[in-house]
Amino acid sequence: MNTRAEQKPVVAVLTVHDDEQFFKGNQRNFRDILETGTRMGYQVYIVTVRDLKLTDETVKGYIYNKNSQIWEEQNFPSPQVIYNRIPNRNYELKTSVRTKLDEIAHASGVELYNPGFFNKWELFKWLRTSESTRQLVPITKRLSNLSSLGKMLSAYPYLYLKPENGKAGKGIMILRFNPEHLMAYRLTIQHDKKSITYRSVSLSRLWGRIRREAGNSPYIIQQGIDLATYQKKPFDLRILVQKNARGAWSITGVGARLAGKGSITTHVPRGGSVEDPFMLLSSLFGPEDSTDLLNKVKSTAIQIARQIERASGLSHGEMSMDLGVDTLGTLWFFEANAKPMKFDEPDIRQKSLRRIFQYSSFLAERMK
Repeated sequence: MNTRAEQKPVVAVLTVHDDEQFFKGNQRNFRDILETGTRMGYQVYIVTVRDLKLTDETVKGYIYNKNSQIWEEQNFPSPQVIYNRIPNRNYELKTSVRTKLDEIAHASGVELYNPGFFNKWELFKWLRTSESTRQLVPITKRLSNLSSLGKMLSAYPYLYLKPENGKAGKGIMILRFNPEHLMAYRLTIQHDKKSITYRSVSLSRLWGRIRREAGNSPYIIQQGIDLATYQKKPFDLRILVQKNARGAWSITGVGARLAGKGSITTHVPRGGSVEDPFMLLSSLFGPEDSTDLLNKVKSTAIQIARQIERASGLSHGEMSMDLGVDTLGTLWFFEANAKPMKFDEPDIRQKSLRRIFQYSSFLAERMK
């Protein structure tokens, strides 16, 4: 007779090989995932694209030995669920990796948890195709030439310039126009925890700086939104949505990030701070309206996740989102990440780790 532990699927966390330390990725995060899965009675291990052979009965993988504090290589049973945590787009775009992910997606007896990273431009396109999510998206265009940038800047007081495949606020710029100043054009570029500002009498003079900063990366231009502020610093909301044990989208948690001094983003590595969303919203809208607003944030995030999944035509298991609230209390969508970074709030973090395995069980059950 089978025990419950025996019925649980074998879960492999997928990443890419590294000559120096076995595999690439956030090792602390991998340890947390393995620890949670093991505690919940799952067999879970790390596997690289190179070592994953879907036709073999056993797979070479890695687990962490807490006593010796080292990663150990072992042979494991072939997985029923493969959790895609390939750490960045460049690895995921490699032919060998794309081929392997495609192979997993079409293999029988194994389920892929998360198909891959999002592209910002595609995200906004997907959300614009639905009546229910269209109004959440700031006006967004591709950065192509000086003329189209100038036209958009004449329509809005300021613009955000973002890399299509950016991560954690890297490479973001803000472009402002103030006709009352002699140096009417102002470009602010985010660098680590500081930002650098360039001023010019003409946009064409700043264009060279923008092109140099962008390099070969495709960029989008986005209407600037006047975010709600706390102590004169803007903030946004971070929402983690994951599929639960029933395979339905569910809110794992809502956090808030307050921008650091002089920073143009709210990301913690760039000086932002972790705050309580209800406290920030209450300081502006009062407790009653803030409760309603947080409920709206949750229902909106679920709506967005469903639309992204529908429009992409791919099955996802989790995503984090950045939603902004403007000074009037209107919600705006800024970003979604298909492979969420770990949340700093302990309760959200713990729940998110458990959800990985609850949804893995749903995926495995679906195959039966």
